Amino acid sequence: MSSRVGLNRSWRVCFRPALAAALALLFISLPLAAEETWTPKHLAKLRSVVSAKVSPDGKSVAYLLAIPRELMKEDSGSSWVELHVLKEGRQIPFITGKVSISSIRWTPDGQSISFLNKKDGDKARSLYLIPVNGGESRKAFDSKLSVSSYVWSPDGKRVAFLSSSELKEDKEKKKFKDKGFAPIIYEEEWKPSRVWLVDVNADGSGEPKALELPGSASSLSWSPDGSRLLVALAPTSLVDDYYMNRRLRVISVEGGKVETEIANPGKLGDTAWSPDGKHIAFITAEDPNDPSAGRIWVVPAKGGKPVDVLPNFLGEVSALGWLDNSRIIYVGDVSTVTEISEVGRDGKNRKTLLKPGKEIWKGLSIASTPADHSIVTIGNSATHPGEAFHWTVGKGKPERKTDSNPWLKDMRFAKQEIVRHKARDGLELEGILIRPLDEKKGQRYPLILTVHGGPEAHMQNGWLSRYSYAGQVGAARGFAVFYPNYRGSTGRGVKFSKLSQADAAGKEFDDFVDAVDHLIEIGLVDKAKVGITGGSYGGYASAWGATYYSHRFAASVMFVGISDNISKVGTTDIPYEMFMVHHLKWLWDDWKYFLERSPIYHIKKGKTPTLILHGKDDPRVHPGQSMELFRHLKTLGKVPVRLVFYPGEGHGNRKSAARYDYNLRLLRWMEHYLKGPGGKAPDKDLDYDIEEEEPKERVSGESKSEEPVG
Repeated sequence: MSSRVGLNRSWRVCFRPALAAALALLFISLPLAAEETWTPKHLAKLRSVVSAKVSPDGKSVAYLLAIPRELMKEDSGSSWVELHVLKEGRQIPFITGKVSISSIRWTPDGQSISFLNKKDGDKARSLYLIPVNGGESRKAFDSKLSVSSYVWSPDGKRVAFLSSSELKEDKEKKKFKDKGFAPIIYEEEWKPSRVWLVDVNADGSGEPKALELPGSASSLSWSPDGSRLLVALAPTSLVDDYYMNRRLRVISVEGGKVETEIANPGKLGDTAWSPDGKHIAFITAEDPNDPSAGRIWVVPAKGGKPVDVLPNFLGEVSALGWLDNSRIIYVGDVSTVTEISEVGRDGKNRKTLLKPGKEIWKGLSIASTPADHSIVTIGNSATHPGEAFHWTVGKGKPERKTDSNPWLKDMRFAKQEIVRHKARDGLELEGILIRPLDEKKGQRYPLILTVHGGPEAHMQNGWLSRYSYAGQVGAARGFAVFYPNYRGSTGRGVKFSKLSQADAAGKEFDDFVDAVDHLIEIGLVDKAKVGITGGSYGGYASAWGATYYSHRFAASVMFVGISDNISKVGTTDIPYEMFMVHHLKWLWDDWKYFLERSPIYHIKKGKTPTLILHGKDDPRVHPGQSMELFRHLKTLGKVPVRLVFYPGEGHGNRKSAARYDYNLRLLRWMEHYLKGPGGKAPDKDLDYDIEEEEPKERVSGESKSEEPVG
């Protein structure tokens, strides 16, 4: 041992100069941390703030942090969701580890945070309370009911919640089910979501009681005096009714009867009582055929004629709240950016509080203290996903309060910008472009055109790198990535969002080809190396690009997309929405239209290598849509085609492994056909390139100590 020590000492003395020189050369040759470029592994570990609520006094913030499961170290599944609190300048982890917290709210006295969770041993998702100043969480009440959402009464003594569960199980039915008698009577097995009331006692002994209301309930809120509830009721709990047929009702708490019927004309968004309880503001569609809820209407709580406070607004309202009894604050999505503005309840005195900037704002949480309009919102940008921002109206700008991915400061980001161009008929269009990293002037690049779904949606100039989008990872690999807001997109007023109705795959899909032509004309894109991808309606666009527009696209990646409109309208769970805001006609009214607007009708034009991916349990776009396109392309045998199913996934992937797999396949397909050798499809198996290690110990359930640090 003594000789080893001596040797080490002499080594340090003799070789220190040489070591210093070697280390200097090493540091020169190694890339700096800030030179790190994006890979699928980076996307797979991104954390984001998904909900944030300000305390009643406006001084603290509770927020939920989504943390993807670690690949190969944890079982694949949806992201874990932790509860954290910002208090007195400190960030305090409250409930962390392998937990799935949801629906956080502050109790009216600001002493506790409530949340939904299903702990080990719970038979259903339950409502819990955890004190802000320390202590363990406890159930607000104990029952067999699974809570889907809830709201506190203003005095904090009662909770109204929604549940489709029953207190008593049908033992006779269960007996036969256990013996294999378990047929599913399609669309007749639905259970209404009912409104329940429960007193919240210290010992959790409250007994829930249901209000007898017609239909299925959602969008629940108390009036400020605690005497009424604002509820959205739909005929059934089916998705189509939720989208298209929810109508607002004011309910008497004591009698459980409908006091006021509010005739929102179409789709429904956020709702809010004025502080004095005399008015109700809500986000609604302009009419039954408006594709999206994006208007603000105000109506007296006792009934009366509603007022459209933003008539002809060339944008879409995504969130709202009351500043006082006469002023409403809202988030406005205006094309590719957002603003925060206020307007009088009579539609007058509109003014912008926060002009569009680098952040894209999502949601509003407003403190109940009247003298201090303290607000929390979630912001994302081109260089970070959702983070919590705190702002006092009229005092500067929102201050970022969280940094969920500190390693982002070491990443290299390609330039992201808004691009405007004209369609072939002269219509002004916009989209978001991520330029190739290290772009060289005068060089043309391959393009990944990423088409959003809906079409009642729009791309914003914020965070655009996701498992199903090439984003910064594509840019790091030498692609230009473009996200077009084609006609039919939201964010530019109702008229613009209706431009694609009854014209599926018509001018709306011509728009993205015109966007490609613009990028070619400005010298950025190589016309022979253009790929197209997207999910849902974007998957429909990708199938259209692989068939009707096959001569324009060298690669296509279709995700949960439409290939046959005839079978689509007969297998989807949203047939009424498809009629009201998409086609404006039923299949039997115009068979030719549905046939000719189907990608498989143009299958013989297909010469684009096509990768098709689909969740095996998708209720929105039946997996048969992918099977049809695959089978016809494979039978013709003129082009490489591959179909990938994801077991246990629906209309989009939620599990960590499925997301990572998708991202790798998307990128490899595009690289193979836009940058690589092309020809035969790449191998069906992937090299996941994940180091498999022993999983780190994580806290299961709740934090080891539920008493907040400090």
